[in-house]
Amino acid sequence: MSEITVFMGSVRKNGNTDLLVKSFAEGAGKNNKVNIINVSDYNICPCVGCNSCFDRVGNRCFQNDDMNKIYELLKHTDILVIASPVYFYGVSAQLKAIIDRLHTPMRNTFTIKKLGLLLVGASELPNLFEPIKMQYQMVLDYFHLESIGMTLVRGVRDKGDICKTEALQEAYELGLSLE
Repeated sequence: MSEITVFMGSVRKNGNTDLLVKSFAEGAGKNNKVNIINVSDYNICPCVGCNSCFDRVGNRCFQNDDMNKIYELLKHTDILVIASPVYFYGVSAQLKAIIDRLHTPMRNTFTIKKLGLLLVGASELPNLFEPIKMQYQMVLDYFHLESIGMTLVRGVRDKGDICKTEALQEAYELGLSLE
């Protein structure tokens, strides 16, 4: 049984990204423990690039916010899944703040071995997800992580549009495949 953490990067409750995450978690939860970090439930300040975490005891950031809870959770996470709506060819700002705060030596204490990606975009552009996929691949390569796969959904804008696609089933099956 693996410990899976999902960073859910949408603040829109019951929106398309939220529904995709719930489907993934339902499948993954059959054989694993799944923790969902919903960005709207956490107060995370953006990284200011001061690098003081490299010199502080325990590599803690000087910012005293909810990121400390996330750091503790990641120390026991085997699989990390990034889920986000796509705005201007990137992940949500709230999710990006969390990702940037992982620029700390504390990441060396994390147990993450695998990474996954769930993305939702309103556009139908064929290259909509390419910038995020490039970052994803760079993270896989740099940290020597294994990809569990991706569920990428185009053309879903309004709440519930994702229900008209096969994406919820795909995400469920991706989660179910993790043992």
